[in-house]
This record gives sequence, C-alpha cells and structure tokens, in this order.
Amino acid sequence: MTIYLDHAATTPLDPRVAAAMAECLADPQAQGNPASATHGAGLAARERVEAARAAVAQLIGAAPAEIIFTSGATESNNLALLGVARAARRAAAAGRTAARTHVISARTEHRSVLDTCAQLERDGFTVTLVEPDESGRVPAEAIATALRPETLLVSLMLVNNEIGVINDVGAVAALAAARDVLVHSDASQALGKLPVDVHELRVDFLSFTAHKFYGPKGIGALYVREAARPHIAPVQFGGGHERGLRSGTLPTHQAVGFGLAAALARNEQGRDAAHARDLAARLERELEEIPGVRFNSRRGDGVPGLVNASFDGVEGESLITGLPEIAVSTGSACSSASREASYVLRALGRSTELAQSSLRLSLGRFSSAADVDLAATAIRAEVARLRAIAGNPDGPAKSRLDPDSSLASGNTLLGRSLNAVARRYFLAAPRPPHLPSGDFAGRTEDGTAVRFELQIDDGTVKSARFSAYGCPHTLAVAGWLCETLEGQKVERFSPGSPAEWAEKFAVPAEKLGRLLVVEDAMRAALSSTRRV
Repeated sequence: MTIYLDHAATTPLDPRVAAAMAECLADPQAQGNPASATHGAGLAARERVEAARAAVAQLIGAAPAEIIFTSGATESNNLALLGVARAARRAAAAGRTAARTHVISARTEHRSVLDTCAQLERDGFTVTLVEPDESGRVPAEAIATALRPETLLVSLMLVNNEIGVINDVGAVAALAAARDVLVHSDASQALGKLPVDVHELRVDFLSFTAHKFYGPKGIGALYVREAARPHIAPVQFGGGHERGLRSGTLPTHQAVGFGLAAALARNEQGRDAAHARDLAARLERELEEIPGVRFNSRRGDGVPGLVNASFDGVEGESLITGLPEIAVSTGSACSSASREASYVLRALGRSTELAQSSLRLSLGRFSSAADVDLAATAIRAEVARLRAIAGNPDGPAKSRLDPDSSLASGNTLLGRSLNAVARRYFLAAPRPPHLPSGDFAGRTEDGTAVRFELQIDDGTVKSARFSAYGCPHTLAVAGWLCETLEGQKVERFSPGSPAEWAEKFAVPAEKLGRLLVVEDAMRAALSSTRRV
C-alpha cells in the first residue's frame, strides 16, 4: 500500500466527517434545497447548512454571516480578486470613488492567484508581484514599498503551499489599512495547522477550503469582513445565493462535512500540529544523511508537517516515478517537454535542476513514524540508484523494485506512465561505465545527458555500459540499447531509430527530442569504436 505523504495537496477525509456526510445523504429530511424556505425539507437542509457555517466561522473567529461558501479556495481566490476589481470599477464609473486599478501580490503565490492577477492585467489593471526574500517569505517592507495611491488590493498567502513559510499577513494588513487598501489572504495551507483569527490578521478577505483539513473536496469558503462587503461584487450570477455573492445551490452534505472538519480542526489543531512537527523533524533527520540534499522548507519555523528538499544530480521525473511506495509532490513537470520547474523554488534562486529534483513531503493527522522511516529509506535508495546511473555514485546502488510487482505495475505513476518494457529497463540495476570520464551528449541543464561506453573484442561488443541523467524513458531506452548491443558485431549493428524506440517504449511524442540525445550518444560511442 502506498504511504500517503501529500497532505499539502489534499488531506484524507476524516472517518468522522465521512460518517456525518453519509448520515446527511441518507436522511430523507435533509434532501431539500437549502434555499427553499417554503417547506420543511428545505428548512431542515438550511438548518444543517447554517450550523456548518457557524462552525466554519468559529474556526477563524468570524461571524457566520461573513462566511460565503464556494466550491473551494480557487473559486474563493477568484471571487476575492475579480469581485473587488469589479466593485471598484463600478464605484469609479458611478463617481463614488476615485479609480483604483493597482493590485499587489507575490511572485510565489498559488496559481489561482497569479493567473487571476494575469486576468486583471488583461482587464486593464496594473499588477505588482513582489519578490520573496532568501527564505521564501514576502517581507512586509516590500509590500509597503509597492503601495501606490491607486492601489486597490493586496493579496498575500498566509502559508506558502510549496515550502511552508509563514508570511506576516497581519503586518501587511496594518500597513495597507493605513493607506485604505483592502487585503486578501489565501489561508488554504494554514487552517488546521496554525491558529487563524481574522481579527488579529486584520484582513478583509480570507480564502480556504475543507479538503486541506480532513474535510470533503468541492467546498470552501471566502471570509468577507462585514465592513468590506460593499467593496466586492459577484462574478457569477443565477439566484442571489450567499448574500448575493455566489449563486448556486449549496451541497448540504458537503457543508455538513466542512462544518464538522472545522470543529475537529478547532479542537484537535494543537495535537495535530505537534504530531506533524515531530514527524517532520524525524524525516529531516533521516533525509539530511543523504549527500547533496538541500532543504527548501524552513526547518523548525514553517508550517507544521511540511518538508521540501532537493537532491543534487537527480532528475526530478525519474525520482518521483521511482518512488511508487510513497505519494508525494515534486517540483518537476512530469511528461512535459518544457521541463517547467517549480516557479516558487526558481524565485528562491534554485537552479532548474534543483527545482526539478525537489520533493514536497507533507505529513498529517494519520501519518506515523513508520511511514516516515519507510519513506526516507526509499528516497535514500532511489537517490543513490539514480546518481549511480547518472555517473555520480554516492554509495552502493542496486535495482530496488520488481518491475512486475503491484507497486510497479499498479495504480502508481510508475505503473501508469511506463509500459512493461519501459518499467523493466527503468528499474534495472545501474550499468555504470568503468572509466569515470567521457563526453556526454546533451546537457543536464537541458534535462538530458547520456554517455555510452563500449568494450570491443575482435569486432564484437563484449560490454555496453552507460551514464544518463534524464527522464524514465531516457534511462529505459539507454539501458535497453546496452543490453541489445552486447554480443553484436559493431560493423553490422543497427539499433533502429528514435521513432522506433518511442513506439517500443510508448514514449510520449513531446519526449522524442530526448531520444535524439540518446541516439547522438550511441552514434558517438560507435564512431569512436570504429575509429579505434
């Protein structure tokens, strides 16, 4: 069974929450539309929704009327930014206020904020994206410097979703309030892990979602401070639900789950945070034994339970594919020709290679010390194996997994992204060259570098070995070519074309360029042999 260490992406549903949702779904009295106030079924559903709203509000110190239910934090972020912009435009057009068309955010925000800021720019607004400091935090002083007379809104996340650093949103809000500027914060990664009080933060809008603290997916909320209500307008229409800000029939069972998850988070937050922090410290101690590990997360003073680490000399897609035992996130863009690395880590000055090789391991309520130990053991072994394949061994390395095992061939990235042939050769033991030096085709900074070493006796290949830094398909094809070469006459050997290899290994079309690098390395090795 896969060890789940991806709580920053989504938390598993707490069984108590699942039971409450199932009870709601099965209760005939809870099947009405919460917006229908003309009959008992609708009123009963509404009572459940309002009880959930009160529990969610209590988690952040808000009034129930200040909670606007949405489908999740992405919608909440969109509503906050686009809704404030729309209201400001209307007010300026009516002559009620001066035009304010400047928005401030950070370069390390979640995509749902950054992409919404890009849309605001297309709509005629000006956006300033502030750079983080070397730790990944966004300094309040940098926000203060970016403020202008025409600034309308500052949007700054409370906790960064990739590296777990905590921004001083309260200090930013105090600066903004002095300039009559609205403040929004995405608190998705904070709820259930840190105490959050909207009055202490002094924010006008706060986004969060149930599935980050053991509630259901598909429901979230936007806190709208009562005094800020005139400064936000709806961006979707159809019924005037949620105080006119978000139309649509509310899912009663999801609201019930959201409310219970919020209540549990409020009661168990301290215990959960201590548990996650202890496990994260244990994981960091295990990982720091790996040579060339670099921690991107804030050790000790970030959000509890999140560890982000990069590994020198390891290609990110191969690393995450070679770890089917654990569910984690990575900084690499798997199966992509662009090799787009984590923009958060790149903003911190990490190289593309280091950003690509990062793992975000996030622990939670149901994680255990055994999970941590097994994950660390798997990571150590896979990093060593991939470094050996790349020609930079840091210790003994061998094949770790049976390509026909349930982990390798089942419902994992390894099982789904590689066919049986590719799995076999990707998981094969390293075949490092005997001579440590030699010319590589390609470059590690471009994502693919390959070198073959052939030993020839009387025109026959007695040994074929390789070093390779690249994606799983690159490593698999290189290993297969070595196996195919051995025993062949050099002058008569015809390995086929990259297009044929792509078909055999089910390589995505966007990766064909990587196989061309393999071909260049093979031709260079054969040409050198023939010259000798």
